Amino acid sequence: MKIPDPPVPDGPETINEVKKLQNAAMEKENEEAESRREEAKFLTFWTGGELFGIPISDVVQIISMQEITPLPDFPDYAKGVINLRGIIIPVIDMRIRLKKPEAEYNESTCIIVTNIEDAYIGFIVDTVDEVTDIGADDISPAPKVSKDVTNHYLTGIGQVGEKVVLLLDVSKILSESEFVQVTQTAEKAGEAETERPEPDESSAKKETAGSGEAGLEKKE
Repeated sequence: MKIPDPPVPDGPETINEVKKLQNAAMEKENEEAESRREEAKFLTFWTGGELFGIPISDVVQIISMQEITPLPDFPDYAKGVINLRGIIIPVIDMRIRLKKPEAEYNESTCIIVTNIEDAYIGFIVDTVDEVTDIGADDISPAPKVSKDVTNHYLTGIGQVGEKVVLLLDVSKILSESEFVQVTQTAEKAGEAETERPEPDESSAKKETAGSGEAGLEKKE
C-alpha cells in the first residue's frame, strides 16, 4: 500500500517562502538580461581609417591625450605611462600595434582606459565614434588569416547601419608575455615615483635666499 505524501501546508509562512523564491528567480532573470544587454553594447573608435569596437564592459574611462612619460624598457607600440589620479597606466598606440602608419596626435586623439585582468591599460586611438548596440544577428565570424588561423584578437565583424565594425578582444591585443612586460614595467615605474623623496622646502628656501644675497653683494 502506497503511503500518500504529507500535505503541503498553505499557511502564511509557506506563501511567503514561495514569493521569496519567485522574486529571487525574477531578480536572477533580470540580472542575466541586463548582462546580455551589456554584452551587446560596444564602444566604437577609429584608428588608421578603420572602425573598431570593444565591449563597453571593458571600458573604464575615455580621456583626452595627456603627457606621456616614456620608459626605456617598453616596446615601440607602448608609448609610455600616464598618471591618472595617482594610478600609473601604460598606454598602447593602437596604430603601431595594428601595424598601421604612425600619425601625430591631435585634439581628436584620445586614450581609452580599459581593465584587463585587474590591470589598467590605455589604448591611444584616432577618435572615439559612439557607444552602440550590436546584436548577435549583426555579427559575422572573424575572417581567417589562413586556412586554419583566425586573427587572435578579432572576435567578429559587426554591422551598424552602413558601417562595418571590427570587433576586438582587448585582452588579446597583447600576448601574455607582452602583457606581463608592459604591466610590470609600469608597476615598477609607479613604485619608483612613490618612493621618490619630496624636495626639502626649507633647504630650497635657504638656497634661494643665499643666491639672492650673493647677487646683491656682487651688484654693489
